[in-house]
Amino acid sequence: MPQNYVPIFLFLAVVGVLIPATLLVAKLIRTQSPNRVKLMPYECGIDPYDSARGRYTVRFYIVAILFVIFDVETIFLFPWAVKFKALGTFGLVEMLVFLGILIVGYVWIWTKGALEWV
Repeated sequence: MPQNYVPIFLFLAVVGVLIPATLLVAKLIRTQSPNRVKLMPYECGIDPYDSARGRYTVRFYIVAILFVIFDVETIFLFPWAVKFKALGTFGLVEMLVFLGILIVGYVWIWTKGALEWV
């Protein structure tokens, strides 16, 4: 049984040597001439004019939470699709109830305007 783990330990040893080696080589061959212009933050050719610690609106978080909620639907649909024939009619009815609840929730948040980006 322990001989099955030899490739894993060998891989970890190679990674443990390779990562510091590549970082050391990169440090040795790079140019080191920092100045004020090079140390400035750079974003799409626009000079920074304000702090990077801006505030986000609550709408951003609501959309993110809604994405996670409706993304969970995919997590539940995949195993159901894999075992579709084994679950039979009972599995189909349960999934239709689940999808019905999700669709009702989706329509409700749509009517509340939570999906508007403006």
